Amino acid sequence: MAAMIAVDHLNVTFRSGDREVRAVQDVSFEVAAGESFGIVGESGSGKSTVLRAIAGLVPSTAARLEVNGRPASARRTREDRRMLQFVFQDPYASLHPRQTVDDILREPLAIHRIPGIDGKVVKAIADVGLLPAHRFRYPHQLSGGQRQRVAIARALILSPPILLLDEPTSALDVSVQAEILNLIGKLRQGYSLTSILVSHDLAVVAHLCSRIAIMQFGRLVEVITAEDLRTGQVTADYTRELIAASRGFTRAGA
Repeated sequence: MAAMIAVDHLNVTFRSGDREVRAVQDVSFEVAAGESFGIVGESGSGKSTVLRAIAGLVPSTAARLEVNGRPASARRTREDRRMLQFVFQDPYASLHPRQTVDDILREPLAIHRIPGIDGKVVKAIADVGLLPAHRFRYPHQLSGGQRQRVAIARALILSPPILLLDEPTSALDVSVQAEILNLIGKLRQGYSLTSILVSHDLAVVAHLCSRIAIMQFGRLVEVITAEDLRTGQVTADYTRELIAASRGFTRAGA
């Protein structure tokens, strides 16, 4: 199966005062079309930076960085950005406080000059499990889980083939996290998405992803399958530490 996302020897370097910090070092992996791929690591491991590099949100260098078979240049076109959408960790920070849900969902459709805006907004709201009454509310009038549903609806309203999710449940109450994870799983299948989910929690990623990249100190430690997790077939001591610290590995539908 052809790779929807190809990352080959990816490096990201930031300047901190007079020194350079190598946030990502020589990371390589591929994500097949329709696959749900996870990246796990502790804070500072470089996992979110990899995701942002794929999205073109941070400068990077790579032997190859391709999205849907096309080189991902530093300067993305409007069509490039429509093809790949991003869900951020903090939904409150990522939503404009002076826009209603209707405004937030209309904006990308208007930017890309897509017709049938009203119908698409209504469908997006329903798809993420919100009520029609939520349509004209502001972010501060919604719960954390509802705000993240709006952020997901905004990402999917352009019908992108690729969805990148950066810690989409870490800012939410534990009681809401499972609801959002199940929603993401349902939408991934319904929209036929290729997705990359980043989290510090191995159980969260194992809930949705068939393959998982383990990162530490900016480097890729190993890539394992969900089955490897269940059977304990891992090679790196660091992965075993993450397993020991995790809440469990029951995947959706398992």
